[in-house]
Amino acid sequence: MRSTATITDVANAAKVARSTVSRVFSQPSRFRPETVTRVQVAAANLGYAPNPLAKALSTGTAAAIGIVVPDIGNPFFPPIIHTAGLCATRFEIAVLIADTEETASREASAMEKLATRTDGIILVSSRQSNAAVLQFASRVPVVLINRDIPGIPRVLISTKVGMTQAVEHLAGLGHTHIAYVAGPRRSWSNQERINAVLEACGRLHLDLTTLKATNPTYEDGMQVAGVLLGSRATAVIAFDDLVAQGIMAGLAAMGTPVPKDMSVIGCDNLVASRTYPPLTSIDSRASEAGTLAVELLLQHADKDTRIVTESDLVVRSTTVKPRRT
Repeated sequence: MRSTATITDVANAAKVARSTVSRVFSQPSRFRPETVTRVQVAAANLGYAPNPLAKALSTGTAAAIGIVVPDIGNPFFPPIIHTAGLCATRFEIAVLIADTEETASREASAMEKLATRTDGIILVSSRQSNAAVLQFASRVPVVLINRDIPGIPRVLISTKVGMTQAVEHLAGLGHTHIAYVAGPRRSWSNQERINAVLEACGRLHLDLTTLKATNPTYEDGMQVAGVLLGSRATAVIAFDDLVAQGIMAGLAAMGTPVPKDMSVIGCDNLVASRTYPPLTSIDSRASEAGTLAVELLLQHADKDTRIVTESDLVVRSTTVKPRRT
């Protein structure tokens, strides 16, 4: 039977941070011997098992975890998968990946199939209902990335600060009417981002137009460009860099130069430095989430564990003073 002691219990007993406990078991050489001993003694006294997959590793069973993402072609997800894979490799654990094509039913099917082949699942930006995810997590170890469901360990890649900075940056340039191009309806990230934009626009007395891209893709960003021009906004904040790239391409096709006639801001800062012109974007530090999620899964983290990352606006060449106000 698995110990009920958690990493938090060990951290409190050893008087160290949770992250120290995690790394003492995975990379003990990074710490002083007395710190390693203190953590190990605390863990032994509590009966804490740092790796819930240890049994699988010792018996030669699955020793694998699954990672489920909505769209592996979206630049947001590969860095998460990459860092998760590196972390899992340190424990000699294989990683199986499923792409659900932004579809809740395919996500549910993929999770059921992975449940028979893995010892736990990292579910990224789930498109299913809370009830469906909770039901699955009652049977299979799950860690969420970018879905805030109480009762399941989760890592939230917060862009609230960066989104607020983006609105303040545009207001400082003189923009009085901005647009936000939204992401998927069930996306936790989208809800957090639009709430941050709404709050900042209200506080700064800016007009806001909210537009919807059908999916967070380059093609849908292109398609929304015409609607954006019709809104009379002089600046736009896109759900992510991919949508922002599509918006810039759509505007260029209609003879509307960026940033001369429209300022554009993306989010996640994953491809922003390689666009032309270089895209002002919010750095979400998304890649950190992969490592954190694997560590939570391997540590059998408390169900109420909730880790929130930070973000910052990176100003490049796609935001200038408006031609009209």
